[in-house]
Amino acid sequence: MAKYLLLKHYRGAPEPVNSAPMDQWTPEEISAHMRYMQDFADRLEKSGEFVDGQALAPEGTWVRYDGEGKPPVTDGPFAETKDLIAGWMVIDVDSYERAVELAGELSAAPGAGGRPIHEWLELRPFLTASPNVTD
Repeated sequence: MAKYLLLKHYRGAPEPVNSAPMDQWTPEEISAHMRYMQDFADRLEKSGEFVDGQALAPEGTWVRYDGEGKPPVTDGPFAETKDLIAGWMVIDVDSYERAVELAGELSAAPGAGGRPIHEWLELRPFLTASPNVTD
């Protein structure tokens, strides 16, 4: 088994095929999208492939250590940004091919008008061994 992170970007690049910004969707379209995501997670939980997942609020804060005590804080990222992470899901699957299959299925979540949005999802394997650093 191998763990993968599926990152769901809000209006990330490249743009989804059938996507109006989510703030332009009707409440019914948002509910259908969220139901699809939950049904997907429930099915993977039953198969043992679901580890965890969360949706993220559009508000955020940037924090950076500057070596001077209390770290500086800056507002952002903002929903208007081109590459805001909207949520994530961790899956544990038998192969990379299965991870790609599931990411493709999740990409078909319904959007405006009930059409699949065909969004791009970022698929990242978990690092399984410490990288070796040589001089």
